[in-house]
Amino acid sequence: MSRNRRSFLKAGATLGASLLATPAFSVNPSQSNTTANGTTKGGKTNVKHRTLGSGKHSLEVSAIGLGCMGMSYHRSFIPDRKNMIALIRKAVDMGITLFDTAEVYGPYVNEELVGEALAPFRKKILICSKFGFNIQNGQMAGLNSKPDHIRNVVEQSLKRLKTDHIDLLYQHRVDPNVPMEDVAGTVRDLIQEGKVRRFGLSEASVADIRKAHTVQPLTAIQSEYSLMWRKPEEDVFKVCEELGIGFVPYSPLCRGYLSGLINERTKFIAANDNRATLPRYTPDAIKANWVLIDVLTEFGNHRGYTAAQVALAYLLAQKPWIVPIPGTTKLAHLQENLWSADIEFTPDELKTMTEALSKITVVGDRYTGQPAQQVRN
Repeated sequence: MSRNRRSFLKAGATLGASLLATPAFSVNPSQSNTTANGTTKGGKTNVKHRTLGSGKHSLEVSAIGLGCMGMSYHRSFIPDRKNMIALIRKAVDMGITLFDTAEVYGPYVNEELVGEALAPFRKKILICSKFGFNIQNGQMAGLNSKPDHIRNVVEQSLKRLKTDHIDLLYQHRVDPNVPMEDVAGTVRDLIQEGKVRRFGLSEASVADIRKAHTVQPLTAIQSEYSLMWRKPEEDVFKVCEELGIGFVPYSPLCRGYLSGLINERTKFIAANDNRATLPRYTPDAIKANWVLIDVLTEFGNHRGYTAAQVALAYLLAQKPWIVPIPGTTKLAHLQENLWSADIEFTPDELKTMTEALSKITVVGDRYTGQPAQQVRN
């Protein structure tokens, strides 16, 4: 074992020991079957709920949503379609109400999957989709948020999703060639026409958030946020709190890494997995960042939780308007993720965990090249 690896493991053990000195965090049985307002939710499984946005632009959603991208795109293997439909329907049965997809996932096939799976439950759930890319020959080919293009994307998405409206429509990436006021104005018109219910932005800067919100109030910002990428805490959270906008973290488990199920021997198939091109998923970076897994595992082991559950619970503990959308293709992980919403940190635990995490320097950029130029936070 290299000296570098030993030093990281030693640091992880030290941080883990400090975390064990705090009281155990817990599931609160008295609240696990209630909404944020304390009312019992119907259905076979009761889950906590949260509110994205404010006033007439808000949406009440399950505290954990389901990111559906990996069921057909960017995760190396493509699972059996029938099994994924069954998984999505099981998520509804378990109480999840927020389902996330986009036209570029596949492209198109993920929306078709989600549409078929959720058609029988359409009135019970909320569907999120996105616009903002050109698609040529089955590949993303630059940005496009021109008003006519937005309208065309929405019309095609509605058909694939087998619905007459999209509950939350995001601009997938900010298009520097189209004024944000024009984008927001187009979505405002679609809302007035009943084709869209709520508006959101993904990976947008504070300036763009303010511009959009002035024209059409935003319900949510969706951006990458995990224990390996905490930059939204620096500025986006502040504007969300100020304007009453919710925050939806994508990749809250850092594309599976924080589950502890990815290691330096994991193979990513470049033809269908963006992790193959991301610096954070090289064997060296995976090994170097393992100190995070050590801390999460040590903390969770003594309290009966997995590393993934601790990572998700930490995000939920930051703000009451944060709703992560971890993706999965496995029923066991779906249940595992959902249970994380019942975990509550004591103030001392949250303080100790935050101090421990702040001592860890994450190795590897989250994006490079064109994808890095398209994110604004």
